[in-house]
Amino acid sequence: MITDLTKGRPSSLIWRFTLPMLISIIFQQMYNICDSVIAGNFVGSAPIDGELALAAVGASYPVTMLFIQVANGINGGCAVVISQLFGAKEYVRMKTAVSTSLITTLALAAVLTVGGLFFCDPIMTALNTPADIFADSALYLRIYIAGLPFLFMYNVCTGIFTALGDSRTPLIFLIASSVGNIILDLIMVIPMQMGVAGVAWATFIAQGVSAVLAAAALFARLKKVKTTHKSPLFSPHMLKTVSRIAIPTICQQSFVSVGNLLIQGLVNDMDSAVLAGYSSAIKLNTFAVNAMACISNGISSFTAQNIGAGKHERVPQGYKAGMVFTAICVVPFLVCYLGFSEAMIGIFFSEPSEEALRIGVSFLRAASPFYAVLGIKLLSDGVLKGAGAMKSFMTATFSDLLLRVVLSYALVPDKTVIGVLTIPGAGMGFSGFLWAWPIGWGLSALMSLWFYRRGNWRDTAFSEALGNKKN
Repeated sequence: MITDLTKGRPSSLIWRFTLPMLISIIFQQMYNICDSVIAGNFVGSAPIDGELALAAVGASYPVTMLFIQVANGINGGCAVVISQLFGAKEYVRMKTAVSTSLITTLALAAVLTVGGLFFCDPIMTALNTPADIFADSALYLRIYIAGLPFLFMYNVCTGIFTALGDSRTPLIFLIASSVGNIILDLIMVIPMQMGVAGVAWATFIAQGVSAVLAAAALFARLKKVKTTHKSPLFSPHMLKTVSRIAIPTICQQSFVSVGNLLIQGLVNDMDSAVLAGYSSAIKLNTFAVNAMACISNGISSFTAQNIGAGKHERVPQGYKAGMVFTAICVVPFLVCYLGFSEAMIGIFFSEPSEEALRIGVSFLRAASPFYAVLGIKLLSDGVLKGAGAMKSFMTATFSDLLLRVVLSYALVPDKTVIGVLTIPGAGMGFSGFLWAWPIGWGLSALMSLWFYRRGNWRDTAFSEALGNKKN
């Protein structure tokens, strides 16, 4: 169902529109977590085999997240343009934006697939992947990369549904995909005994089926939107318009993932038990972060549609509703991660080592109290992105990245060698991460909030797609 977010009470619209997106994220993260749970509990015949399998999946996790973030960047870029054109009732150009985005996305996915398969082993080597998990990590990553066209197509299709005010259809596909992925995980890992490869193939198949069905449903939905004349399938001008938002968003998402890769390199330089504990905690942390980012994406679509319709005054009302929703969303994560941290980490292992359990619990207890702060940052960023204020959006996002990476390299190692350059560190070991993440979130949240409160996004609101010229 296509929903006009420019009419009606903003708080009610935000809740009805964002709740299905939040449920989608819950299912998406559940099957991501299940990958690790199944790997940690059912691969091999001894506890140490499961711990190594979990470490193998976790070692490649930042690389897979890099590809996901590129897909999300394209998703976000085309969604802002499509939302604004939809809000302005420019349906012909809206359809051109959809088809142009899909064609460009599949072309980019093909390039990344070829490049990713070619450079898979060098990437895992550069990340200091331990020798005892290298083969499984590289195998998992190769299978995952082979499915990138499906991943990109699915993400862009769901982004377009969201841009049109439909957050329920992506939920249906994601629930089906998640349940299918978990069932395939269990079949391929337990009776078929395919190990880490089984976990990867389950994701490949589930994403492939979901992508094809999502694309078919999207085209059927767009046929119902009546236009005065046929829209061009591809437009260089529309590609430029979408790129104006998509490229900064892709850069933002990619650089954050590159930062996480650099951080992962520090973790991989430690032993496999530390890597296994960190991998389990980072999956749980990503669950919470993505839930808040989902609300931010809802605010972004709300902002884009209302700015396209010239209703700037509704944006702060949506922002306040998002604040309330975020506060409610944070509570269960705080309860679980602070009150039941050992049990949460324990689900990833049949018999966790003392070191792996300690590492995972320490990270959860250090990061989760700052989720509300991160939520404020993400909501503010959502308004900036929806308004097309990309300079402010990128500045606020890069500050988080730079702070976390710099602090990690300053606090964690005794020294870090990059080429011929040796950088001294505080030598705090893993406890350095426990300071780097909340400090980075806190300082970047202040910057994001300042950009939102300053209000320049009202003046820099994206209007090129509508044929207007503003600063």
